[in-house]
Amino acid sequence: MTIRHLKIFIEVVDSGKMSTAANNLFISQPTVSQAIKELEEHYGCLLFERLSKKLYITDMGTKLLSYARSVVKQFDDMEEMMLKNNLKKIRIGATNTVGNCILSDVIKSFRKSNPQFDVFTYVSNTKGIEEKLLKSELDIGIVEGKVKSHDLISIPEVNDFLVLICSSSHPLAKKEIVKLEELKSERFIMREQGSGTRELFERYMLENNVPIKIVFEANSSETIKKTVMESNCLAVLSIRLLEEEIKSGKIHVIKNMDSDWNRYFSIVYHKNKHVTDEIDYLIELVKNYKYVDILQGVNIGSLVK
Repeated sequence: MTIRHLKIFIEVVDSGKMSTAANNLFISQPTVSQAIKELEEHYGCLLFERLSKKLYITDMGTKLLSYARSVVKQFDDMEEMMLKNNLKKIRIGATNTVGNCILSDVIKSFRKSNPQFDVFTYVSNTKGIEEKLLKSELDIGIVEGKVKSHDLISIPEVNDFLVLICSSSHPLAKKEIVKLEELKSERFIMREQGSGTRELFERYMLENNVPIKIVFEANSSETIKKTVMESNCLAVLSIRLLEEEIKSGKIHVIKNMDSDWNRYFSIVYHKNKHVTDEIDYLIELVKNYKYVDILQGVNIGSLVK
């Protein structure tokens, strides 16, 4: 018994004749007769009485009819919903840093060239993006942290580096050289656990035996910048998030003079993921942001060991 059987049965009931039902369904009358016969054999009962070349629905036929209409309606609703929503879709995950600096431009360019695609975007920290990729809830990710799973392919594409920041009125803003050990007495506002930015900074400080005095945690770069500008706290953020505040003189940058804070934004996807032409195009768009030159001509401090 199939949905087709039920649709033929309903049409026979509504039209009153198998010949009329066949015409309405654009099938042959023997096909209609065979479908009704198969239904009757399946349920072991007569669905119609044939009297004087007329059809009269039986009690069992009436019972089946109420269920058949409901089942066919649900099936048709399901088909409409699934086909209506079967749009081409790409699901992009990005870490908070990426989401705040290049993501909107990347998506805008992608949509312009691929208007037939529905773009879903999910922003979280590196850990959150990794979990979504492993569950196949995202097609591709752009992250600044290191993914841990060997089931994910990570390709570094965009240059980035962290900088130490403070308000322009902070005592460190007046120093050309800041020694790493001076940070022992400073208060820090930090990103949340699972952040690639936090992981890189914490690892560096631990390797150099410098404790971090954390007084504030936030998952928003805007919150971190605002707190830095309004307090004597320090923070470490991607240089890409600071262009406006640097140009306005509201935030002072202290750059680490070694390469330990250099990093990449990486394209990440599952090793079993089929990389479509659209995903390849998205990767090429991300590569357009490979270099950053925000500090040219800006007075900054230097962090040394």
